[in-house]
Amino acid sequence: MESRDGYRELTFDRPDALNAFDQDLWYAAAEALDEAATDDDVRCVLLTGRGRAFTAGQDLREMSDPSVFEGREPGYQRFMPSLETFPKPLVAAVNGVAVGIGTTMLLHCDLVYVGRSARLKLPFISLGVTTEASASLLLPQVVGWQRAAELLFTEPWIDADRAVADGLAIDVVDDDDLLAVARSAAARIGGLPLEPLVATKRLMLAGRADAVAAARIRELGEFESLVGRMLG
Repeated sequence: MESRDGYRELTFDRPDALNAFDQDLWYAAAEALDEAATDDDVRCVLLTGRGRAFTAGQDLREMSDPSVFEGREPGYQRFMPSLETFPKPLVAAVNGVAVGIGTTMLLHCDLVYVGRSARLKLPFISLGVTTEASASLLLPQVVGWQRAAELLFTEPWIDADRAVADGLAIDVVDDDDLLAVARSAAARIGGLPLEPLVATKRLMLAGRADAVAAARIRELGEFESLVGRMLG
């Protein structure tokens, strides 16, 4: 976590696991977003991953061990409200692979830049589960119904050019320039006055906030039912 030029950079930092989310990373990311939300010196947050991945999604080894969730709320449920209601602009610099939540969290970001070698994927059904992060609502809105159906039902790898063509990202950037470009955008936002910036983001979120939360709750019910059947 690093602050500069009016923005804060949050880096998913489990490179040996391709930045897959375990309980600790879910909680650390949620707490970092919550802290940035209330810091008046932070006007924007930049999300990226260390190493060869943005994030490979949920750590499947941990998900198969229910004991890791004893004593505290599952990390995904802690993280998502912080992400979907974040009151300031979110910029993402997608390096390498972005699988599962690595792709669906981009639906909650305001500006997404993808490196030339980035590859996105939504392999929920083949894993025996269903969508999360309100993707069942937001993905068809962003890419259109049939493209959303293709991405969810046939699970192709999405290269950088298609990510932009489908509206999942704003621009493709050479890998070596990715962070510099994303940081430049975050710094431009970081130079804007806080109150109108937050007011604008609040207005943009207002039209979809209730629907996004309701979609996440519906998805969670289906997800837990499917996981329960697998573990049962």
